[in-house]
Amino acid sequence: MAIPAQYPEPEDAAARRAVEPVTVYTVDRLPPYDRAFYESVREGMTRVGEIVVPPRDARAFDVPAGHLFRIVVTGGSQVGDLNLWNAADLSECFYSGKTRALHATHVGTGDRLWSCMPWLRPMATITHDTLDWYGFDEFGAGVHDVIGTRCDPYTNHLLSGADYHHCCHSSLTRALAAARGLKLAEAERHVHDVVNVFMCTGYTRDTNQYFMKASPAREGDFLELFAEIDLLAGLSTCPGGDCGAGHSSDSAACYPLRVDIFRPLEANLAGWRPAPPSGYGGGHGAG
Repeated sequence: MAIPAQYPEPEDAAARRAVEPVTVYTVDRLPPYDRAFYESVREGMTRVGEIVVPPRDARAFDVPAGHLFRIVVTGGSQVGDLNLWNAADLSECFYSGKTRALHATHVGTGDRLWSCMPWLRPMATITHDTLDWYGFDEFGAGVHDVIGTRCDPYTNHLLSGADYHHCCHSSLTRALAAARGLKLAEAERHVHDVVNVFMCTGYTRDTNQYFMKASPAREGDFLELFAEIDLLAGLSTCPGGDCGAGHSSDSAACYPLRVDIFRPLEANLAGWRPAPPSGYGGGHGAG
């Protein structure tokens, strides 16, 4: 709840508010999205894996560098939470804040999912998005956000006093623990802020509060990504279903999500190399 202003506006308040904004990061130095390359790697690709994530659950799966993986809506509208790790080193993981700063609050075709420092490199590139037609609606909402954190049992307990064990945070923790043979407490430390796949969200115009609305995803919609390094991915099916009413409960209708993994023809990857870590010479914050 916003507290009313305690101080009066100064005489130059209007002038202060009228200052033109400046985009924080100019990204023209980033390598441009090579549509021709990403289209070519899809030609003749072979499906080599399929993972079905049950409702209110999660699965972790490996995606080798140079492969594609596709998250597919298989039944009713369903939101998923995506985590990414370096398959060889879990300390390198997806960095939602930097991805948001470099691209936007919602990601789509051509955007990269960046890893944390000191690596700060593309982990995956979005190559196809069947919901790219949605754009931003009259409420300011878009699809596939990197502003929400993930539903978790701690916040749920804080706000409701109830203990619920199928939040995306909980499901991702169990999936990572099972995939890497970790204790739950150890796995939980690696679960991080997510890409809210298929989730439709924005900020209210009056109070700038995070909101969600029913996802526009329908059966057959998919988000496809190209692995720029060897990945371990975790995907949960949000207990809120399409997140049109709420989350962190068993009240919503929930559906499975399917992940298809594809191997391109080697000839179509000629000259491609996995993304290298950041070229910053200091490392570990040195400067």
